[in-house]
Amino acid sequence: MTKRLQHIFALSERGARDLVKSTLWTVICNIALMLPIGVVMATVQLLLNSTVTGESPLSHFWLYTGLSAALLVLLYVLHYFQYAALYNATFLESANRRIGIAETLRRLPLSFFGKRDLSDLTATMISDCAQLDQMFSHHIPVVIASCISTTIIGIMLFIMNWRMALAILWVVPVALVLTVGTKKLQDKYGSRSILKKRAVTDHIQEGLETIRNIKADNLEESYLAELNEKTQIAEQGCIQAELVGGSFISTAQAFLKVGLATTVLVGITQVTSGKLDFLFFLGFLFAAARIYDPISQTLQNIAATFNAKLYIDRMRAIQEEPVQSGTEHFTPDGFDIVFSHVNFSYQGDEEGVLKDVSFLAKQGEVTALVGPSGGGKSTAAKLAARFWDAGAGKITLGGVDVSSVDPETLLKYYAIVFQDVVLFRDTIMENIRLGRRGASDEEVLAAAKAAHCDEFVQVLPGKYETMIGENGATLSGGERQRISIARALLKNSPIVLLDEATASLDVENESAVQKALSHLLQGKTVLIIAHRMRTVAGADKIVVLEEGRVAEQGTPDELMKNGKFFRRMVQLQQETTAWTLGNNV
Repeated sequence: MTKRLQHIFALSERGARDLVKSTLWTVICNIALMLPIGVVMATVQLLLNSTVTGESPLSHFWLYTGLSAALLVLLYVLHYFQYAALYNATFLESANRRIGIAETLRRLPLSFFGKRDLSDLTATMISDCAQLDQMFSHHIPVVIASCISTTIIGIMLFIMNWRMALAILWVVPVALVLTVGTKKLQDKYGSRSILKKRAVTDHIQEGLETIRNIKADNLEESYLAELNEKTQIAEQGCIQAELVGGSFISTAQAFLKVGLATTVLVGITQVTSGKLDFLFFLGFLFAAARIYDPISQTLQNIAATFNAKLYIDRMRAIQEEPVQSGTEHFTPDGFDIVFSHVNFSYQGDEEGVLKDVSFLAKQGEVTALVGPSGGGKSTAAKLAARFWDAGAGKITLGGVDVSSVDPETLLKYYAIVFQDVVLFRDTIMENIRLGRRGASDEEVLAAAKAAHCDEFVQVLPGKYETMIGENGATLSGGERQRISIARALLKNSPIVLLDEATASLDVENESAVQKALSHLLQGKTVLIIAHRMRTVAGADKIVVLEEGRVAEQGTPDELMKNGKFFRRMVQLQQETTAWTLGNNV
């Protein structure tokens, strides 16, 4: 049963068990709330008897007072356990749900993130989870429990008097049909409303990410106009969804009141014909008044759960996404990287980014991947670290297929400097220390100095304890890149991937960092991606990628002498440099 609930509601195993537990406690509380009717009936019976026997109505006062107090204590205790089972368990599952999604996202290949934008994933982590918190704390368990408890109470009423029970309960299936029967229509407008609100979130996220371009191109008015339009559409969608859902729910709730009228009519008929005791008639009236309240709430909760399917489906889509897995026992024979007839495309139906790519990056050598933009250089480097899995062919590290190794285990052997540097809102010291958690301050400072961070850090007011803002907003591109290089040097892994690592540095700093890199990268397997030919002049091997294929490979001297593409690239850059210098003169 718990497995079924896990799948239906995208719960953890514990969350499914807690749902069953909270539902049972809610059923018990719903049934227990019928107990006061018994106390009221007993009190009325006492009053009626006292008029016949002449006994004082207050003779059993303390008995019924004690019963009422005991009943209140019982209800308090039952609701206490219900609260603990319902709300505490829901919020615990909420935390587990968020952690579970984060764990799943951590293990997914980068191809997944290429298909989903940041705002959509953020909304799933925050908004969808918050909506499900509300569903599981206020709606879903209450709906299930109300259905069970109403069925039990209904059976008891039918046992006591089937005519009165029918008079009370006949409106319930009609009200349910009005609510559930219009589910498709409510789903339609509810889903539209959610998607329209999501469009507003996406637009705001896009605005925050591109605010510099919006200001630079004077697009503030057009951006705000589009945001206003999307907001109005979302507002209209909300109104329509609420109107459609509210109309049917209100109609169903109003129809329940008809049951009171039929209960009175049937009850009076039964009493006048002598088939029903007046006291039991009052009991059925109390039961009708009591039973319609949770049913009315159930109708509201049923409508509220209709949209839960969309949130659950989005959650389940992430949870059931195939994750990258592999062995954690990785013992490579050296650190040579071998590409053997590798093909890869970001979407299975598009033309491949890499086509039959084969080359060897030897340990202790610097292998440079060069070529025109879009040739597949960055893709090849990321495939080597198993950010994606190759579509065909094989990539090995030390003779071991990287697709068979757990990604986190594999990445312990890689130090990577991306073209797009990512820094955290923390101090410079802690941003560098991310390369190797637990590194001493002396080791961090040594890596920072080797990457020439000391030059700009020493002029900052807090030195290495300076907060650098969101993604290093207070630093220049070159300063951010040097921190990223220091982070990679601190990790000191046997394999280093440098994706345009010095692209944001001036000539003087580039030369200094190149010297530091050449000294600290000795004996490692190094893959460099670069467009500047002087950056790869000292490489041991050049692999030219053009349109996803290996156009040529060899040493720089060999390619300058016998190659075609590499020599042409060098000549073009030399001509461009000469033209620039000539115009500046």
